[in-house]
Amino acid sequence: MSRRRLLPEKNFPGYAYLPGKHPHPVRDPLGHSYQSDPVTVVAVEESLSSNGFRWGIDLFNHGYYWEAHEAWEPLWHAAKQSIQHRPFFKGLILLAAAGVKMREGKRVAAARHAARAAVFVGWRLCRAGPLRPHSE
Repeated sequence: MSRRRLLPEKNFPGYAYLPGKHPHPVRDPLGHSYQSDPVTVVAVEESLSSNGFRWGIDLFNHGYYWEAHEAWEPLWHAAKQSIQHRPFFKGLILLAAAGVKMREGKRVAAARHAARAAVFVGWRLCRAGPLRPHSE
């Protein structure tokens, strides 16, 4: 059973990056995202309904953890002043990092990242209530 895609028109990268196992996606000329188009920056209010956020979910749900981190990082940076969004994106990025560590066989590091992710996502949900996508 395949997972539902949020952006089915986008193709997944040729491989899920693991440090030391594959060419670095953006720094190595053989990388799957070498010289790719820059990410479109969106306003923090629109971040949860953005294609960057959705693409990160697709990547994460299909095991592209490093790539999901890369998709969500610009949203985290855009949320510098948002107490509502910044912890949520940091938690997602940490969860993606935990996925990479699991793939590397580094269970202790994965558990540490996952625990930190839970704190950030949980804190955000307890303090600010549920996140709502920007309505159009």
